[in-house]
Amino acid sequence: MDNITFSKKLSVKAYYDVIVCGGGVAGVAAAVSVAKRGKSVLLLEKSNILGGLATLGLINLFVPMCNGRGKQIIFGLAEKWTRDSAKYGYDTIPKEWQNGEPTEPTNVRYCQRYSPYIFALQLTEEVKNSGADLLFDCIACDPVMEGNVCRGVITQSKSGTEYYTCGMLIDVTGDCDVLRAGGVPTVAGKNFYTYIGKLINLETCKKAVETGNIRYAFGSVAGGKINLYGDNQPADIPQWSGLTVEAVSDYLIRNQLHMLENLKQTERNSREVAMLPLMPQFRTTCHLAGDYTLKVSDAYRHFDDSICAINDFDHCDHLWEVPLRTICRKDYPNMLTAGRSASGDGYGWDLLRVIPPAILTGQAAAEAACLALEDSVGVANVNIGKLQSRLEGENVMIHFPDSYIPENREVVIHHVSYGDHF
Repeated sequence: MDNITFSKKLSVKAYYDVIVCGGGVAGVAAAVSVAKRGKSVLLLEKSNILGGLATLGLINLFVPMCNGRGKQIIFGLAEKWTRDSAKYGYDTIPKEWQNGEPTEPTNVRYCQRYSPYIFALQLTEEVKNSGADLLFDCIACDPVMEGNVCRGVITQSKSGTEYYTCGMLIDVTGDCDVLRAGGVPTVAGKNFYTYIGKLINLETCKKAVETGNIRYAFGSVAGGKINLYGDNQPADIPQWSGLTVEAVSDYLIRNQLHMLENLKQTERNSREVAMLPLMPQFRTTCHLAGDYTLKVSDAYRHFDDSICAINDFDHCDHLWEVPLRTICRKDYPNMLTAGRSASGDGYGWDLLRVIPPAILTGQAAAEAACLALEDSVGVANVNIGKLQSRLEGENVMIHFPDSYIPENREVVIHHVSYGDHF
């Protein structure tokens, strides 16, 4: 038997103004922002904790949110959650930034490495306090399309197969899973041989005790160790798309066996694996083919439809504005994305996928969806001035000041080794 036909009659479980598929930081930002506007919103998360790569994936770093000269660029929910992540777990916010933007120029960058699991619990608190509905262990399987309009999404969970309808859908699965299933044009990416967990050993425990700081108890243990630039990617190991079950399984099997071989070389009574990534640590699997694609060459360019300003996390001075067109398409009027599936090319994709910009684009997707519902227009046709005003009201920088542009505007992208894994 080569083919089967499968059909199932489903009744509508519930209607929501907005359904958010994926509970990473972009998804949580979208859900709480929609709820704040008084709209009904359902957040669907396939795992058991929120945060995505920022928690499950152990990429627990708010990368630099400044221009490398002491001027903060990224605010909004990214700023709020950076500070929140330091309330109940360890923090690494530099002393120069402890009380906000420094009064004097500094090349010390504003970033924060945090406890991933405590931050995950805080995100759950954020969602419940917002009034958004949240379903864990629930997979958004397929959108129900009427032409190019999404009428709802089919889910799979312990409750079985169910159908939720919506006015707007935001796909922040990180892989454009729902958009792809709905026929929305997307672009596949590739991922390097990277897999890192957290390890404790007698030396790290000793340092934690000596410093009185628990964060020093954690070291790292790796399978593949290739950085985000792909330096020294083994020639005999593929770059994975991450878009098939075979690719995901091959990536995990190779890396887990490699990690085990590394552990076998160490004294078994001296160390323990404290945390393994509970999702593939893919960064660039698939992004929307948006009405605009952010490029490195867009540095220092102002966009009329900017939804946020962002900085380069690995290089000083470089600044970008993110157009609304990177998270939507005119021909799919009620479907958006954000975070690591926003439309970016090459290093432009890297700029969009890290935690602070993912949060900001999640906020922007929510505000655009709410405006589109209120004005009965497609998301690409919302009143951009009204959208920008709402985002500015939430402390988001829309346009970076021209005074932050250096005299030498040349943008050179090269590996400068910031941090150990992001």
